[in-house]
Amino acid sequence: MTILVTGASGNVGSAVVRELEAAGADLRLAVRSPGPADGREVAFDFTDPATWRTAFDGVRSMFLVRPPAIGNVKRDLLPAVAAARDAGVEHVAFLSLQGAEKNKVVPHATVEAWLRASGLAWTFVRASFFHQNLTTTHASDVRDRDEILVPAGRGATAFVDADDVGAVAAAALLDPGRHAGRAWTVTGPRALTYAQVAEILTAELGRPIRYPRPGIPRYARHARRELGMPWGMVAVTTAIYTTARLGLAAGLTGDVRTVLGRDPIDFAEFAHRERGAWLPAPTDSTDPKDAP
Repeated sequence: MTILVTGASGNVGSAVVRELEAAGADLRLAVRSPGPADGREVAFDFTDPATWRTAFDGVRSMFLVRPPAIGNVKRDLLPAVAAARDAGVEHVAFLSLQGAEKNKVVPHATVEAWLRASGLAWTFVRASFFHQNLTTTHASDVRDRDEILVPAGRGATAFVDADDVGAVAAAALLDPGRHAGRAWTVTGPRALTYAQVAEILTAELGRPIRYPRPGIPRYARHARRELGMPWGMVAVTTAIYTTARLGLAAGLTGDVRTVLGRDPIDFAEFAHRERGAWLPAPTDSTDPKDAP
């Protein structure tokens, strides 16, 4: 059975690929620009029907990731999923969002509703906020400005490691019979406010990291001007942080242990593992060995 992985180069997609490779699965990796040496890669674009047939041929199970740039999923994502179904794909494991079933503003809710009515077997992997967002999207804020600038207020978030999310998704792809019709909410072991996250980073990095609790207007300006987000992504991330601010992102589950038989990775463990992402680049006069 061939398994198609979209978003294969992303934080979760790459974790899915590692888990499936370890299990010896037959993989096809959907990417925009296939590498010349990897026969598993196939050119794929959700908005380009010319790329769909080759990507879906012979595939029975599919890991579906919504690209961050796609806000209008009815127009720009779901037609491709419908084509996958028509080509013979039987099961979709969809990377969704914790609380998507209650937050109709986020595009994940639209995708979930469509999949429920599609005739496909489905598994929803509802992830809480990724640890890795602080080493990618918000890395420069911590590294260069010593702050976390998100509009989450005092709300707590059940942070999760992308490696755990990928492992749960891979389990669903390897055993659709067990996981079809299930919605796994994948969280870490504890819910943290961003003030607590800042405290953990302060301890790990040895310098003060602030959380100024910005409002939505300040965040939106910052995301556009400093982080370079398109407006669609600003809107989606604002909705996600609003969920946290309203106290809807703190729920913890035991789904990682249920599916994988182990505890999820804690944020403090992640921060220690990835601390290099937040270390300032050494200046010409500084020996890299002396960086904190």
